[in-house]
Amino acid sequence: MSRAFVKEDDGAEVSDELPERPQSPYPNHVTQRGLELLEAQLKRLQEQRQKLQEDPEGLMNRESLKLVERDIRYVQERIERAVVIDPATQPHDQVAFGARVETEDEEGERRVFTLVGEDEADPAAGLISWVSPLGRALTGARVGDVVTWKRPVGDLQLEILSIAYPRVTH
Repeated sequence: MSRAFVKEDDGAEVSDELPERPQSPYPNHVTQRGLELLEAQLKRLQEQRQKLQEDPEGLMNRESLKLVERDIRYVQERIERAVVIDPATQPHDQVAFGARVETEDEEGERRVFTLVGEDEADPAAGLISWVSPLGRALTGARVGDVVTWKRPVGDLQLEILSIAYPRVTH
């Protein structure tokens, strides 16, 4: 008899446990706003978990609950590891965490970036992670310096036009 259609035990069992979301290897530097966003995200996840626990319907609900619980653990650890950086304590003559940086490229196009924590980053809004290639290129630069932003589509030279540290507002 041919064994072509016989299912053999391959030793791989399906686990009920979801793998944890990996944490960044970098310190979790955050602005005050970034910490508040993490706390709000945790609250939303806890509310979502409560709703799922109140209406336990079938396999899909159990899977959703597992995902939410995993996300809660992830966000809790991000909050526990958070180091709030006050922009007022940064060296105002060079780019550091929390800086708002105005740049100009070789074509004369101006861009404004703010260095923030990984969880707060939103490149479309100009909020750049301090550990991203651009964030690392900008860190330590001073007005008049030219830095190289290493991008997949090609390197870009950026001149630092201004550095500011916005006041924290709530």
